Amino acid sequence: MGTPRFAVPSLAAVIDAGYEAALCVTQPDKPVGRGMKVQSSAVKLAALERGIRCLEPASMRDAAVAAELRAIAPDFIVVVAYGKILPQTVLDIPGKGCVNLHASILPFYRGASPVNRAIMNGDRETGVCTMLMDRGMDTGPVYLCEKTAIEASDDAVTLGERLSTIGASLLVKTLGLISIDKIRPAPQDNASATNAPPLKKTDGLIDWSRGAVEIRNLVAGTVPWPGAYTHWRGKVLKVHGGSAREGAGQGEPGTIAGIAKEGIQVSCGAGVFVVTEVQPEGKRRMKAVEFVSGYRVREGARLG
Repeated sequence: MGTPRFAVPSLAAVIDAGYEAALCVTQPDKPVGRGMKVQSSAVKLAALERGIRCLEPASMRDAAVAAELRAIAPDFIVVVAYGKILPQTVLDIPGKGCVNLHASILPFYRGASPVNRAIMNGDRETGVCTMLMDRGMDTGPVYLCEKTAIEASDDAVTLGERLSTIGASLLVKTLGLISIDKIRPAPQDNASATNAPPLKKTDGLIDWSRGAVEIRNLVAGTVPWPGAYTHWRGKVLKVHGGSAREGAGQGEPGTIAGIAKEGIQVSCGAGVFVVTEVQPEGKRRMKAVEFVSGYRVREGARLG
């Protein structure tokens, strides 16, 4: 069971390790983009390429879905970024349990956006865990974890891709150990748990009174959605890239303190954030120097 690109390496790894994937369960096709073209999930496309039948239930509480899963009589149900809560009637079906791969070091960042939140919060490391699922949101006992550093150059896409590869290997290792009865999951420390709720559009709004490093983390952590943004002359201005200079601010937060080839230097609550790539409302992405020239940006003007 899985939906986005993050889950595709796990699907491939499980099959390549010799397990039989009897069925793929994924989110239904949905319209995306400005043209609202109907698109299948990354996992569905990958499964069909390998000749695996796909099921796209609107609800996991549909009795017909549970009946179909029981008919397969699976040893495992493997869940990677599926996007729906599994009811107990489904959790009870596989003989060796529902095994989930989660992109954080549990009990930290339980929920839908662990990769984004780790970057946005300025963490220096994160990782992946495998766990035996229960009825809670990422609350089940943990089998194995593996950590990785969050590099200064990482955004949510690059970090997610790295974690998906690490996680695929960890998942196969976990299934192998369960199969020969060589591992038991350990309960999580619920008192230390933190949450990673789904991102909202407003999570991308830049507050220039924050420090430049925090703003850099916001820009990197909200890729590709909702994306970081501010306002310029009453319209949305997306900020696709930039770097942070620590130190004292250079004027009121949001004030353009300087313009150079490298980008637009914006004063923050602490330090300066150098905007390198933007996208004006309704326009294409462009380098900051193009924006400066085309929109007559001047020092002393304000963003936000």
